[in-house]
Amino acid sequence: MPLPEETPRAEKVSRPSVPALDAMLGDAIPVLDDGFVRVVDYMGDDSAVVQAARTSYGKGTKRRHEDRGLLRYLMRHAHTTPFEMCEIKLHVRVPMDVWRQWIRHRTASVNEYSTRYSEAIDAAQRTAPDAWRLQSAGNRQGSSGLLPPEQGARLSDEEMALQRQARSIYEARLAAGVAREQARKDLPLSTYTEAYWKIDLQNLLHFLELRMDEHAQQEIRAYANVIGEEIVAKWVPLTWEAFLDYRRGGTKLSRIESAFLAALASGDRGRAAAIAEEGGYLTRGDDGRLKPNLEGRELEEKLERLGLQPPW
Repeated sequence: MPLPEETPRAEKVSRPSVPALDAMLGDAIPVLDDGFVRVVDYMGDDSAVVQAARTSYGKGTKRRHEDRGLLRYLMRHAHTTPFEMCEIKLHVRVPMDVWRQWIRHRTASVNEYSTRYSEAIDAAQRTAPDAWRLQSAGNRQGSSGLLPPEQGARLSDEEMALQRQARSIYEARLAAGVAREQARKDLPLSTYTEAYWKIDLQNLLHFLELRMDEHAQQEIRAYANVIGEEIVAKWVPLTWEAFLDYRRGGTKLSRIESAFLAALASGDRGRAAAIAEEGGYLTRGDDGRLKPNLEGRELEEKLERLGLQPPW
């Protein structure tokens, strides 16, 4: 039946295409010693974010610099839902210990390689003699500095022997008829796994903000840097620029920190120190000396980025 003349017809739209991303579809980008990230598919681009924000179809008469301004406004003011209009699907190969951190980001759709159905991947991430990191003295979950290479060489040899023995025992269990789901239980966390990981742009940016940070574990940071710098930067370059400016490279200030900086900018260093102490950023022992304080240390890091000296 023909449509009545007064019924508006839907405007025909085309699927956004990003040539730079199309050119790399399926190409594995190496990470660590045997890992990779590859783009399987994607939906949307910078214009899709703009379109969603304007709740209209088509590009209209808006020019590129106006699109850029809108994207930067959205990023600056944390208007996040338009960024959810874009999605990307990645195929990743990653050590299991890194994957345990990765999978904590529960805002993605995931299908992981199953070692109940298939034999575990015969690859494990190895550490070079000069890459063994020391436990950080000031961060319980971080590292700082390196072991001497001659000491690291012994650790690397022991690591290789352990991985080989674990794999040999695993394969012997399989040969004996042990169920795959049980035979796998003593494989080391350095064993590689693979997964398809689909996520929208907003949640991907949150992942990157956390995992590209210098405080993130080095191994997962390597994956985040590849995803951000070699994939997202090509996929949505205007969004990526805004992300770098306002989230990755920006500095967030609390109410207390804003008051502290205002006092510091006015030249009243004593008042600035008092604000920090009253706000709990500085704590002193019975002897009057400053004690380690997480918020205080983070404030000092912000001051360093701004080229300022703390007033204590």
